[in-house]
Amino acid sequence: MATNILMPALSPTMTEGTLARWVKKEGDAVQSGDVIAEIETDKATMEVEAVDEGILGKILIPEGTEHVAVKTPIAILVEEGEAVPEAPETAPTAAKAEAPAQAEKPEPVVISSFDPAQQTSTQKADKGERIFISPLARRIAKENGVDIASLTGTGPNGRILRRDVEKAKGQTSSTTAPSATAAPAAGSVERVKHSGMRKVIARRLTESKTQVPHFYVSVDIELDALLALRSRLNKALEAEGCKISVNDMMIKAVALALKQQPGLNVQFTETEMLHFEDVDISMAVSVPDGLLTPVVRQADRKSLKEISQEARSLATRAREGKLSPEDYQGGTFSISNMGMFGVKDFAAIINPPQAAILAVASGEKRAVIRDGELAVATVMTATLSVDHRAVDGALGAQWLNKLRDLIQNPYSLVL
Repeated sequence: MATNILMPALSPTMTEGTLARWVKKEGDAVQSGDVIAEIETDKATMEVEAVDEGILGKILIPEGTEHVAVKTPIAILVEEGEAVPEAPETAPTAAKAEAPAQAEKPEPVVISSFDPAQQTSTQKADKGERIFISPLARRIAKENGVDIASLTGTGPNGRILRRDVEKAKGQTSSTTAPSATAAPAAGSVERVKHSGMRKVIARRLTESKTQVPHFYVSVDIELDALLALRSRLNKALEAEGCKISVNDMMIKAVALALKQQPGLNVQFTETEMLHFEDVDISMAVSVPDGLLTPVVRQADRKSLKEISQEARSLATRAREGKLSPEDYQGGTFSISNMGMFGVKDFAAIINPPQAAILAVASGEKRAVIRDGELAVATVMTATLSVDHRAVDGALGAQWLNKLRDLIQNPYSLVL
């Protein structure tokens, strides 16, 4: 019996995605568990696996189609020898696609995380060589007429990444005169289409800033004791190849502060307040398309060494597009660290539905007063952004003072 394969929901909040590539073609035999397609979301590229065996009778949504709504039929699977059903008259909801809707009750598909380093899509070049290229890079190359056979990949094992295509696209566009309609009178302008990630970031942060009543609390924190402890720890761990960063120590300190002052480890809903026992820290990671927030779970229970290893792995996978949904969903509090950019202070926008986010700035030498005497210390400004529906000002200030105490007396981070 013919079975409709649907556009899956890769996360509870996903409503649409991009069908990046068909791995199987019409007429190909399909076994249960076979990867049949790749789907791009704002966070990662995922694989669609078949749950039944049969023949891929008809592809309803062509590869490269954007804004394909969840539960839209994307293909029809038939049994061997079975005729492909007539196309239904009603088309599914999907931009840029004129495709039939399903006529029968849909079967769900199973999703697994996509690892570009192991499951790289391949394509034959004119010389018969395999071209290793990520699905996103292939789509951008196709949209911009870039010959992927001429590219040199800078990713793992020579894999062609988005940046390689963007670089080639820039070189191509620099030799091509812009059209009259694409340039203003004052000069040329480059039009870059929004990625799915950028659209989601724009929507979510606009909602946060307009719907969540933010207030901000800042404190200056002396870092000298923490930096001295970090130096000793890294010297002890040198033989193991582990290096603890200031950000790792901030994650641990924030987690302990939330455990000692749990009033910020909450989420506001219209009917109730959610109080979380686990402290799961979302850390902001900059990626080429925008920002991802992978989660270090139960950070209060982990050692600095464990946090360092997990944070480094999450950041690497975020930049390589290898995060799975469980890696970035469900955090209870966020940290945004811009200290490495020399930023003196800033205020971050809350990551809904969380109730707070900590903005960590750069440590710098400043004059301080100790016991009535002028001294010099390494000082960092930390700014807490809080959802006033969930947390009042006094509680936010108390928590930030608790964090300052932990950082300025850092041995509790290793006890």
